[in-house]
Parts: sequence; structure tokens; C-alpha cells
Amino acid sequence: MSIPALSIQKIGQIALNSKNIPAATAFYRDVLGLRHLFSVGERMAFFDCGGVRLMISQPSSPELDHPSSILYFQVPDIAVAHASLVAHGVAIVQPPVMAAKMPDHELWLCGFRDPDNNVLEVMCEKR
Repeated sequence: MSIPALSIQKIGQIALNSKNIPAATAFYRDVLGLRHLFSVGERMAFFDCGGVRLMISQPSSPELDHPSSILYFQVPDIAVAHASLVAHGVAIVQPPVMAAKMPDHELWLCGFRDPDNNVLEVMCEKR
């Protein structure tokens, strides 16, 4: 008896915890510029991030109430992204830094926090 293949094609949605959905909605929409798709009351908000849906929601149970994984948002210019975050008063964890030098590009990262203290990063591949 053969086991059927799982056939994963792509990430369809990523969930991120928030205790204050209206504040998180404003942050992801107005500061990060993600397209707001829809909200479910003040419990969930959904955004489009380059074809991947980002769900911001209250933890559904105590065991799910923990810090998130780090999301890395790709940007064309790390200096411009950093300046925008600073101008919006976003808490910066790590200013732009070259994380790795590859044969054909440099990988630059800049860490910051959302209103729920989740750590996020913007990343840029400089050719």
C-alpha cells in the first residue's frame, strides 16, 4: 500500500498573534503598507503580502499565546525601509546590517517590533 504524496505547493497563510487587533491592523496596513483584505470583528484581520495571506488574530487558546516566528519582509531598499520605520516611530531592534555576503549579492537585515512586541525583519538582497 503506497502512501499518497502530500503535494504542498506554497504557504497559503501565516498567523501572527495580537492582543489588540485594531492597533495591529493600523500597523500592518498604515506603517508596513500591506493591503488589508478583510477583518472579522476585532478578533482577526487579514492582509495580502505578495500573494501570501497574513492573519493577525488573538490567540485561540493559552498554549498558542506565545511570541511568533520571525517574519522577513523583502524590500527593494533597506535604508529607505529603515527610515520609514523610524519616521513612523517603530521600535528598531537592529538597524540595517549586512548579514551575509553571497557570491552575487549582500543580504541586509533590519529588525523591528510590531505593537504586540513581535520581532519582524525587513530584508534586502543588494546586488
